[in-house]
Amino acid sequence: MKFIIVIIFCNIITHIVAKNCLPRNYGSDSIVCVCNAVYCDAIDVYVPPKGRYKIHSSSQSGLRFYEQTLIFDNETNYPTKLYINTTEKYQSIIGFGGAFTDSAGFNIKQLSEKTQEQLLRAYFSKNGSNYNLGRVPIGGTDFSLRAYTLDDYPGDVTLKNFSLAREDIDYRIPYMKKALEINPELKFMAASWTAPPWMKTNNNYSGFLGLLREQYYQTYADYIVKFLESYKNHQLPIWAVSTGNEPTNVFDPFSEINDMGWTPDSVTDWVIKNFGPALANSTSNETIILGLDDQRFSLPWFIEEMYRRNSRIDKYIAGIGIHWYADQLFSIDAYDRTHALFPDKFILMTEACVGSLPWEPHGIILGSWRRAEKYILNIIEDLNHWVTGWVDWNLALNRKGGPTYINNFVDSQIIVHPQLDEFFKQPMYYAMAHFSKFLPRGSVRVDLTQVPDVKSVAFVTPEHTVVIILYNASDDPVDVAIEDPERGIIKTNLQRRTIQTIIYQQ
Repeated sequence: MKFIIVIIFCNIITHIVAKNCLPRNYGSDSIVCVCNAVYCDAIDVYVPPKGRYKIHSSSQSGLRFYEQTLIFDNETNYPTKLYINTTEKYQSIIGFGGAFTDSAGFNIKQLSEKTQEQLLRAYFSKNGSNYNLGRVPIGGTDFSLRAYTLDDYPGDVTLKNFSLAREDIDYRIPYMKKALEINPELKFMAASWTAPPWMKTNNNYSGFLGLLREQYYQTYADYIVKFLESYKNHQLPIWAVSTGNEPTNVFDPFSEINDMGWTPDSVTDWVIKNFGPALANSTSNETIILGLDDQRFSLPWFIEEMYRRNSRIDKYIAGIGIHWYADQLFSIDAYDRTHALFPDKFILMTEACVGSLPWEPHGIILGSWRRAEKYILNIIEDLNHWVTGWVDWNLALNRKGGPTYINNFVDSQIIVHPQLDEFFKQPMYYAMAHFSKFLPRGSVRVDLTQVPDVKSVAFVTPEHTVVIILYNASDDPVDVAIEDPERGIIKTNLQRRTIQTIIYQQ
C-alpha cells in the first residue's frame, strides 16, 4: 500500500513540475507550443545527486526540454570528445531577458488576465525562462503604435511638460511590475531611441544625420533623468541606462527607425559634462551607464575614441551594450579585442531579433527551427567571447509581427492569438531558455574544448552546478563524450539540429 502511495505521489509531482508542450504543427517540422488560460508547458530545474547528470534536449524534430538522467562513465570510445576544466574561469553572467516595448504590451493586453499571467510566467518564473533582465525604451520606438517622445512641446527647455506617455501607463509599467513580482531578481535597463525632435538638427523622430543640438545637451540629460525618476516613483528602479539606441542608424539615409546620432567625441562630451553629473545628482544615482548600444562593427574603435577624447569617461561608463544585426558581416574577435582593452567594462548583448534584415523574410514564420538555430549559434558564440548576457527584442508580437507604426515587422519568441485567447511559444523561446533557465546571475564561464562538429559552452553556477550547453547544427547525429576530471565521463547522443543543456553537481 505504501509503495502504491509513493508511486501516486511521484506521478503527481512529475505533473506539477513538468508540463509537456501542447504542439501545433505548421508543416515541415515547424512546431509551436500552444498556451492558454488553463495550460502552458513548464519545467523546473532539478540537479541530480552526485554521480549522475541530467540532459535537457530540444530539437527541430519536436523535442522540448526532453529529460534524461544518466550515470557518469569511466571510459569511452566516442570519436568526439570534449574536456571541461572548471578551474579556468572567464566572465560572469549578468543575465538574459527581453524588451517591454509598446507593441509587446499592446499584444499582451489583448489576452485575458489569466493568459497574460501565463505569458509573463513563461518568461520570468523559474519554471519558465527565468528571465532576470528587462529592457524598456524611453519614449517611442519603431515598435510603437505612433511616433512620440515624452516631451513633444517645442522649446520646452525647462521640461515643464515632460510626462510619461499613455503607453508607459498602459503597456509597460503594469507588465514590468507583474514580471518583477514573479522574479524579484529582475533588473531593468533603459534606452532612448531619440530626443524630442525639437532638440535635434533635423527636427524629426528619425532621419539622416539627426543629431542632438549642443544647446540642448543639458536639457536632454535632464530628460533622461526625469524618465528614470518617474519609473522609480512607480517602484521600478532602472539598473542601467545606455547612452542611446543604435546611434549609427542616422548615417543610413534609408532608415525609418526612430534614431539620434552620436559620434564618440559628442557622446563623451555629453556624458562627462551633462548626463553623468545630472545622473549622479539625481535620486536615480545608483543607475549605471552603458556605452555604445549598437552593432559589433563599432567595436573596439568607438570606445577607444571615447577614451582618446577624454579619459574621464572611464568614471561614467560601466559596460558596453551591443546588438547582433550586423554580426554576419563582422568578426567575433571584436569582442575579444574590446575585452583586452577594457577588461573592467562588461559586454552585454542588449537587442536581437530575426525577420528584420533585407536578405531574410520579414515578419513571423511560425515554428521556424532555423530561426531558433540562429539564436543558439549566436548566443554560444557570444558567450565564448566575453559577452555577459543576451537580451531579446519584443516579448510578444501578433501573427503579422507587429504592430509597428513604420511596418517594420519582425519575429518574436512568443506570438499572441487573442481571438482564441492563446499564445504560441516559438522554437526561439526554447532556444534561449536553454541558456536563461540554467544560467542564473553570477554563473561563471569555464574552459571547455571546442570541436568543429559541435558548438559548446560551459559554466559553473553560484550553486556549484556545472552547466554545459551543446548544439549539433548538422543533419547527422553525433556521439559526444565530455570528460570532467573530478566527476568522470558524460556520454550523449546529440541528434541532428538538437540543443542540449547538461547539468550536474560540481
